[in-house]
Amino acid sequence: MAAAALVTENFKFVSLFFKSKDVMIFNGLIALGTVASQTMYNVFAFHCPCSSGRNYRYGLAAIGVPALVFFLIGIMMNKSTWDLVSECRLRNCRKLSGAAGFALMGSIIGRAVVAPVTWVVISLLQGEAYTCAFSEFVDPKTLEGFQPGQGSEVMAKFPCQGNDSTEVQGFWKEIQRRLKYESQLIGWLLVAGMALTVFLLLCVKRCCSPLGYLQEDYWSQFHSSEHDLFQRTAAVHSRLLAAENVKNFFGFVVLDNEEKEQLREHPSASPISSANWNRVTGVYLYREKNGLPLYSRLNKWAQYNLDNNIDAMETEMDKLS
Repeated sequence: MAAAALVTENFKFVSLFFKSKDVMIFNGLIALGTVASQTMYNVFAFHCPCSSGRNYRYGLAAIGVPALVFFLIGIMMNKSTWDLVSECRLRNCRKLSGAAGFALMGSIIGRAVVAPVTWVVISLLQGEAYTCAFSEFVDPKTLEGFQPGQGSEVMAKFPCQGNDSTEVQGFWKEIQRRLKYESQLIGWLLVAGMALTVFLLLCVKRCCSPLGYLQEDYWSQFHSSEHDLFQRTAAVHSRLLAAENVKNFFGFVVLDNEEKEQLREHPSASPISSANWNRVTGVYLYREKNGLPLYSRLNKWAQYNLDNNIDAMETEMDKLS
């Protein structure tokens, strides 16, 4: 029972990556944007140096460096990254077990690899960078009728047609066909491997999830609605608080009609304490209280606040909950 509870607990983190339809749509848009970027790069910016030693470095850099940049951007843009940072900064990760932390990092990396993998796959399927990188390693002995004694310098010049004699350039189509075959084979194997990995993770997530499908769907909608309402309310709250400060300084404040209407509806905006900000910030696992679900840190804070249970709020809200 303890082992099952531990597995279920840790895979609650993994479910954060898969439980939102918005995440899948966002990942699809990232993939499409990456495909467009890769296509534009190949058309306008990719120029093989056609020099032994440089081809290999340039070709691999054209595949790997943009993928690394996309990966780092994906890490930085993921809200869960900063939830984990806040959890460690505010609570020293003392309630975050190694297995749970590893699972959370897996969910963060899972979203971050969408663009890099898309870039690598499209690069391999197009074959331009791979052909540039590995043209100098083609063994001339495997080419029937090829002049003997030709070294890597000659082979490296093949991607730049016109740099060699007509007799040598006649072998370019065969070399290109061979290298593109290898490149596309690796690309399709990578696609198959990623598809299998996603399928297995989905199966594991469904088997280990403590919630039914309908409740997971509700949780996803709850998170989306809470995030949207929180962002819009925070924008209005910060604007009204700023308006009060400006009015106190100048004696008046210039507002548009919409802001005046908001000010009439909400005459004052009180600053929120840092303690409460910290209590609703950080990593969250699904919890229940008296049989009722608590879907977020904000949901849990609101429940304690309604119950006026200050002691429980001060102790429980500092935990990984």
